[in-house]
Amino acid sequence: MSIAPHLVVIGIGHVGSDVVTNAAALGLFSRISLIDVDKKVRDGQALDNHQATAVAPAMTTTITAANYDACRSADVIIVSAGPSVLPDSYGGGHDSRNSLAQVNSKVIREVMGNICQYTHSAPIILITNPLDVNVHIAATEFDYPTNLVVGTGTALDSARLRRHLADWAGVSPDSVQAFMLGEHGATAFPYLSHASIGGLTLAEATTALGLQPLSPDQVGNSVVQSAFDILEGKGWTSSGISKAAVSLARAMLLDQRSIHPVCTLADGVLGFHSEVSLSLPTVVSGHGVEHHLNIVLDEWEQEKLLVSAKAVREVYESVRPA
Repeated sequence: MSIAPHLVVIGIGHVGSDVVTNAAALGLFSRISLIDVDKKVRDGQALDNHQATAVAPAMTTTITAANYDACRSADVIIVSAGPSVLPDSYGGGHDSRNSLAQVNSKVIREVMGNICQYTHSAPIILITNPLDVNVHIAATEFDYPTNLVVGTGTALDSARLRRHLADWAGVSPDSVQAFMLGEHGATAFPYLSHASIGGLTLAEATTALGLQPLSPDQVGNSVVQSAFDILEGKGWTSSGISKAAVSLARAMLLDQRSIHPVCTLADGVLGFHSEVSLSLPTVVSGHGVEHHLNIVLDEWEQEKLLVSAKAVREVYESVRPA
């Protein structure tokens, strides 16, 4: 990483704009370069965000409109290009994900082709949906180091899960450790067999706090449905996912070696051998992906993981190059 860290954000729509705002507020980047196919939007967002850095408390970050050659000096690249959802697709089922993949697979192939002209050393954080399919495209169809291709995965889904469990237990989300795993989408599932609240297993917390037992299916459905509730209400999701992406950028920039449920090429973990990209607990550092954790799943979780893998693979096959 350079002494003047440089972030490149590709795709400055609702999500990309929030990424820029959150990244600037973080105060870790000296420069933030904005790239978008719509030059008017790119230029307007760059000017708006750059001027905002002078509002007290003032920031020293320089925010500018740029082209792909800015990737040459990038320390981290965040990609949010392409539509996040298509009209009339809030149900989030297989058909809607497939339709979105038809559009955004082309976007990601174009973006990756442009990035590869200028760098093969900057970690790439993908946000564009359907995320797992697009991560698989970026990781397997280009000569980019696979450890540097990371999707936000179920980081946002996991935050929603922690919020759900915290509300159930009446505690702060900081006291909850739990992940959603698998697909970032309809087949994501809660990894509850090893979740904890204040060091207690969920079964122990249920007894200690006098709570009603949880159903994994109900918890998972509630977390997944919350995303569609947001979409139906405001038309897009941006606040949580942008914070998740910037949190990953921070982990890379500071070489934190922190554990995140990011989407990566699943190779040599839980029986997968590069045939699919999924979200699993992963150590993230300045080198991108350090390694996956060899977690233990119960029978219900194993079944859910296979369902997720099948769903992602089917959508990828629909957009796979001939």
